[in-house]
Amino acid sequence: MTPRRSTLVRSAPRRPGVRRGVLATVLGLLAPVLTTGLLAPAPSQARPHHPAPFPARIALPDNFAPEGIAIGPGPRAWLGSRVDGDIYQVDLRTGEGRTISQGPGTPSIGLKSDRRGRLFVAGGPSGTARVVDARSGRLLADYQLAAGPTFVNDVVLTRRTAWFTDSQQPVLYRLPLGRGGELPSTSAVRPLRLSGDWVQVPGTNANGIATTPDGRALLVVNSTNGLLYRVDPATGDAVAVDLEGYSVVNGDGLLRVGRILYVVQNRLDQVAVLRLDRSGTRGTLVDTITSGDFDVPSTVAAFGRWLYLPSARFGRETPPVTEYWVTRVPR
Repeated sequence: MTPRRSTLVRSAPRRPGVRRGVLATVLGLLAPVLTTGLLAPAPSQARPHHPAPFPARIALPDNFAPEGIAIGPGPRAWLGSRVDGDIYQVDLRTGEGRTISQGPGTPSIGLKSDRRGRLFVAGGPSGTARVVDARSGRLLADYQLAAGPTFVNDVVLTRRTAWFTDSQQPVLYRLPLGRGGELPSTSAVRPLRLSGDWVQVPGTNANGIATTPDGRALLVVNSTNGLLYRVDPATGDAVAVDLEGYSVVNGDGLLRVGRILYVVQNRLDQVAVLRLDRSGTRGTLVDTITSGDFDVPSTVAAFGRWLYLPSARFGRETPPVTEYWVTRVPR
């Protein structure tokens, strides 16, 4: 088919100068409108402001007095209060938090979380250990580990056992876990007396606890004499770890990642970074982590490439209101 030829008369081409003049006139008329914001998005349509993800400092409730911290699975942390034992949950992405469990009125000291969504909590001078549901805050179990002079300080989880330290007694407490992590009866809990190189001294003794890189033994720091011990979990025999003369005095929380052991030295406001051999009998100081934001850090937990440490501010409480926080540092 032959296309039909148009009968419309073509208009004469416009002169470039005329087009530019018209465009300038239009822009001139629109300028006042644009500058007054009439064509800008309404305030309700403006992009909302979001805080930076994973803040370097996370505020805790005033007068909370934290000591222990546990992280994960996922970007969530839990902290225990030395005042009344409350458990506070924090979202590491936003820094927002809430109390998920009302305490028993006695302190919550060291904490560890497991993959079953449970928190194992050391009860300090109450001589207890508690297990709390990390989602609901519900109390799952409560164990009386010791009576008399006692300070149940920290906890580490192995595949079949929860181990607790006592800063006032030369013992560890063993909570055997059944298949599937089943919690034991009170009668199944056993003390393990420390022997060998271990010497009980006046002051705070057994504090932080971790496992050796090969998983065959436990590592326990003595806060007062500055020694790190490798403890046989079957016999309680303790051997001082060769740290090439380095003292872990004021040692508090421990965290092992592979062959690296992080030792929080609370009143020194630092974290000693030790590289261990596989059996945990020798260690070398490879770094010391400090921060101007530390104020007597007590324990440490990791998420990704970061360490998180609560500032316990021991002896620096200023009534009626004392601020507390968690500091994030690279590991």
